[in-house]
Amino acid sequence: MEAETRKSDCGVVGSPVVHRGFMMVALFLFWYVLSGRSDAKFLVYGAVTAVVTTMVTYPLLLVPNQSQTRRYFVFGVSPLKGLRYFLWLMYQLVLANIDVLLAVTDQELAIDPKVLKFRFTADNPVASVVLANSITLTPGTVTMDVTSDGIYTIHALTPGAAEGVRSGNFPAHVAWLFDEEDDFLLIDDGSDMEVKEERE
Repeated sequence: MEAETRKSDCGVVGSPVVHRGFMMVALFLFWYVLSGRSDAKFLVYGAVTAVVTTMVTYPLLLVPNQSQTRRYFVFGVSPLKGLRYFLWLMYQLVLANIDVLLAVTDQELAIDPKVLKFRFTADNPVASVVLANSITLTPGTVTMDVTSDGIYTIHALTPGAAEGVRSGNFPAHVAWLFDEEDDFLLIDDGSDMEVKEERE
């Protein structure tokens, strides 16, 4: 049984023990907040439920990279980094809302839709998901497509939104969050001419 466990943990990035411990604590705290019971009997029920749920669901929360050589825990980011990224994303939402509001209330309707493309590759597939959804969550931009080789197609409604995509700000923050290399490369800046840069 122990040999099987070691084999199943092969290729997992990070410590499976830490992952499971984090899940157990998080599930138990979530149960405690919802139940509001502090009797010993109910605390034992909650702890046992958290342990069983973790053991059953942990393998489902390991996602493989594209080459199938590593598996990443879905929630395998530093809580402090996750909090900082969340606060930064909320700030970007405020800025983007103001940008779109000013554009659509301008007398000349200052919108200039563009489709941009950039390349950002990450070994951790969760990083790609977070990046695509963060861009879509921000008003004024929508992730239209993500290819297997890391090409993102983004629709930007306003000049400010397009400039935000060109800056590579989102890929840089996602790379920092997941400890990935920031290899952002703008392929199409939304103008008639494509950016001719090639990866060195």
